[in-house]
Formats: sequence, C-alpha cells, structure tokens
Amino acid sequence: MPLRDGATLLGILAVFHDSSYIDYQTMALWRRALIGVAIQTALIAGITLLTIRLGLARPLYRMTQWLREQRIGAPDGSPASVDVPPERDLGEFEPLSREVTRLASSLAAARAAAAEEARLRESAESNWTSERLRVFIKSRLNGDRLFVVSNREPYEHIRTSKGVECVVPASGLVTALEPVLRACDGTWIAQATGAADRETADDAGRLRVPPDHPQYTLRRVWLTPEEEKGFYLGFANEGLWPLCHVAHTRPQFRVEDWEHYRTVNQKFAAALLEEIADEEDPVVLVQDYHFALLPRLIKDRRRDARVAIFWHIPWPNPEAFAICPWQRELLNGLSGADLIGFHIQAHCNNFLETVDSTLESRIDWARFAISRGGHSTFVRPIPISVGLENQEITNAEPVHLERAELLKKLGVHASFLGIGVDRIDYTKGIPERFRGIERFLELSPSYRGEFTFVQIGSPSRTQIARYHNLMDEVIEEAERINKRFQTSDWKPIILLTRQHSHEEILPYYRTADVCLVTSLHDGMNLVAKEFVAARRDDQGVLVLSRFTGASHELLDALIVNPYDTEELAQSIHRALEMSGEERRMRMQRMRVIVRERNIYRWAGGLIGELCEIRPAAAALRPTLVRSATGQPAGLRRVANPPS
Repeated sequence: MPLRDGATLLGILAVFHDSSYIDYQTMALWRRALIGVAIQTALIAGITLLTIRLGLARPLYRMTQWLREQRIGAPDGSPASVDVPPERDLGEFEPLSREVTRLASSLAAARAAAAEEARLRESAESNWTSERLRVFIKSRLNGDRLFVVSNREPYEHIRTSKGVECVVPASGLVTALEPVLRACDGTWIAQATGAADRETADDAGRLRVPPDHPQYTLRRVWLTPEEEKGFYLGFANEGLWPLCHVAHTRPQFRVEDWEHYRTVNQKFAAALLEEIADEEDPVVLVQDYHFALLPRLIKDRRRDARVAIFWHIPWPNPEAFAICPWQRELLNGLSGADLIGFHIQAHCNNFLETVDSTLESRIDWARFAISRGGHSTFVRPIPISVGLENQEITNAEPVHLERAELLKKLGVHASFLGIGVDRIDYTKGIPERFRGIERFLELSPSYRGEFTFVQIGSPSRTQIARYHNLMDEVIEEAERINKRFQTSDWKPIILLTRQHSHEEILPYYRTADVCLVTSLHDGMNLVAKEFVAARRDDQGVLVLSRFTGASHELLDALIVNPYDTEELAQSIHRALEMSGEERRMRMQRMRVIVRERNIYRWAGGLIGELCEIRPAAAALRPTLVRSATGQPAGLRRVANPPS
C-alpha cells in the first residue's frame, strides 16, 4: 500500500500475516479437549467403581460370607443360619440367593439328619448289651450262620463224684460270642479238653449247647497227646508267644512242633469245611495265634467264605518276626483272611510292614489293606473289652466291710490294699511288680504295716520249663521281700498261686486301693478293664503298664514303665496319696470308656465289618436286582463287588 502526502509518494506499506497463532490456538483447543475427556473419564470410572462396589462387590462379599458360614458354621462356633441375607445387601444377586437358599436348606437338613443319626448311633454304641448285639448281628447276617473257631471250647464236660458235669471255662470270648451264635444257630469249633467230652458228643463230635437251652452247635476236635504237645505247648506257646511278645524270652522253633502246628490247622480246617459244606457265603471267625494257617486253608477250598481272624496278642516289628523260620508260611496263611483284627493300630502297622517286607504283595496304606493274588485283606484295630454289667453285683457289701472280711480271711492287718491278677507268665511283669513294691516300702516307710499287696497268680503252661522256672522265681521273690519287711501280724505281699473264679476275684477288685498291671508286653490286658468295671464306687486307682493295649484307652490310669522300679514305686505312693475327688474323676472317666467300648461292641464291630465284605468268588454269582418298588427286576452279574 503506497503512502502519499498529497501527490508526493512517501513510501509503501506492506503487511505480512504470521500463521503461528493458528498452531497455538489449535494446541490450546486440544489441551482443553483432552482435559475435559480426562475429567469425564475419571468421573465415569469413579462412578462405575462406586457402582460396582455398592451394587456388586459388597453383595458378592456378603454372599460369599454367607456360603462360607453354611459350610463351616458361624465365626463364633454357633450353627449357621440358612436364612438368606437381607435383600438390600444382595442387590442383583437376590434371585440367585433364593436358589442358593433352597440348596442350603436341603444341605442343612441333610447335615442335621446325619448328625442326629451319628448321635443315635453313638448312643446305641455306648449301650451295647448282649441283646443289642444279638439283634444287630441277626440283621447283618441276613439269615446266614456264623462259624467260630477257637482253641478253647465254650463248654467242657468233666467227671466228678456226682457223675458228668458241664462247666463253662472263664472266658471273655464266650461272653462276647455266645449271644451271636445263639442268634444265628451257629457252630463253634474247638478243641475237646474235658475228660468226658467224647461221651457227651455224637460220632462227629457235635452236640447242642447250652445244655439247659440248646441254641447252637459245638463241634469238638480231638488232638493226640503228641499233637497237643507240639501244636499248643510247642509251636504256639514256645514259638509264637515269645516271638510276638517283646519280653526278652527266646522263642524255640523245632521242626516237629511246626509239623504238628500244620497238622492241627489242617485238622480244624477239615472239620470247618464239613460244617460249611451246605452253606452259601459262610461267615467264619477264627480266634488267635493258634490258627494262623487256617484262613488260607479255608479260602483255597471255599473262595465264597467270608473269613476273619482276630489276633489277640501283639504283632512285633518286621525285624523281630523275621527270626521265625516259617514266617512266609504264617503270613501266607493269615493273608487268606478277608479281615484281620488287632487290638491297637500299632499292631496293625507292624503287621502290614511285616507283610510288605516278606511277601510279594501291594500294601494299600489308605485303606489298610493287602492286595495279593487278586484278593484283598483288610487290617483293622478292634480293641476287645469286658462286659460292665458282668463285673457288678448289686447286693455287694459296703467296701469297708468287704475289705475287712477279706483281710480277716487272709490273716493280715492293713489299712491299704493292693491287687494284681495274672497268669504266672513272663510277659506279665510279676517280678518287676514285686521289686516296685519293695522300693515303695523303702521310700515310704510309713506304709510298712499299713499296705498289703495281694497277688493272685494262676499257674499256666507249667509243662514248659520257662513257666515252671518262673513260678519258682515269683515265689522266691515274694518270700524274700516278706522276710525283709513282715511283722507278726502283717506282710507286704500275699501270693495266691491257684486258679480263682471270677466271683472270687471280684471282692478284691471292689475293695483294693490300687490295682497294679505291669505287663512287659500285652495285646490288651483285660484285668485293667475288669478292675475299672468292678468299681461302682468310682474309687480305686489303676497303675497300668505303657506296654499294654489298654493304656491306649484308659488314659486316666497312672501309666508306668514296668522296667523303671523308681517310677513304679512313686506311682504306688501317688495312688495311695491321691485325693478322693481325683480318684473319683479318674475312675468315672475310665468307667465311661469301658461301658461304651464293651465286649459286645467289640463283637459287633468285628462281625459287622466282616459281614460287609463280599468275597471275590461272589463276584460272578447272579445277583437279584430289585426295582425302586422292591419287586424283582431281573438278574445281573456283579463284576467288581464292593468290599
């Protein structure tokens, strides 16, 4: 543009435009837009998170907590309520909650039913009686008969001045199994031991018992004197007995004893096979270490038989059992059983470890079973016990009067009474017990003249040299201690070495201040439980060896190591000094255990579990299948029966 002053040209004005402001404005516009978007995004995200938190996460958390309570109960330990949380706490999950509530209600009802069933079952188990056992087993056997095999017979016939009499040997086994055999018209197979047994049985050795009201069959098996010596005195009691008891007595293994053991097991197997010849799926219960070969002998001939054996003595560790020259034959015989019972879990473990290290087999530790040759053997701890009501006499004298009468009969004056009841057997720790009493009198001189210990020791297996020598040792030890401490009208130990009936022993149980059970090794030891069962007054103290099966149940006894003389002496002192209230509490707790886990529960558990086992031979037998209405729907073959 020209610049003039009139006609005069002063210059030219040129204007140039700068576009940088456009870029500046553009950047400012983008900046404002991005900030706006960020703010909006943050607002949206915040609102979304808040919505999720309030509308979804909180109800989901509440639902999770509620479901957790349904599973494990309320945090305070009280039962969880099946009521759904308030609708305001669940939001959109409310429809789901209604369905879950229905499911929870069903589960809660099922749980309550199971708990009630368990309570009733436990209540029933705590009140096992001979009648309940009879009814229980009858329902389990479903019309089948039970066959029992034992070395000792439940009834024997002897000759007296009055003629032939039938006597019942003292045996907890008879107490437990007779109600079962009576209920199912079973058969008991046992060695004939009475002098008049043969003339009271038929040609096959059968007779109906009990004599006054016959309800089952006794099948007697006769052994020659040579078989009796080799089988019972030899292999069973000079071989297996010390082998299984860790009492530091060397087992004696002789070939001739083993041959007699095999022969007798075969003889009993033949008798049993005759008895079950017409039975379908017979149920067989074998008792104790005398018949280790019998389960396999039966299974080889009758695969459909359900066979159990209860091993009443301990089972040692594999290294100890390995010294037996015929360990493989014994384990092969036992593994023919469907069920093997021991008193405690430790013996089950030892047995499985012994099989695992000796035989080609598969050990299922989850099920405690042995799989061998297509056959499964289950191993279970089933502790034996006593019948509480059999120990109690309702018309018994007051304890102080009964004790005074006992002491008068024994010819001693004492304020405190101790009792021990055993066979004279090296496993019972009788010399160790006497030395503990001696040490107690040394440490507590105030009890001299005040404490008398009565040892009832019945002679046992005296034809075996070790037992004969032990009898002499026990007598000499008692005499030595008595000479050291006795006075004109008192002695510390009274040793009664003859057989006593249970009725004769009961007064000692009921009146003793302390009962000493000092076994060096014992499968169970029923003396401990008999003492507890007899104490209706809830008094008395049990001093119990830690090496007995009973010590795993009677935890309120004073548990001792019988080899520790000092500990044993101190436990005797503690027992006599214990307050009446502590004695009462301890005895009450032990009596609950003995009452609930009595001999009838043992028999029911053993036979009941055996009845649940279906032998492999039954797998291909046609099985009747019933429809939902209970009507026959046809036959099918069961390939893999449950065991």
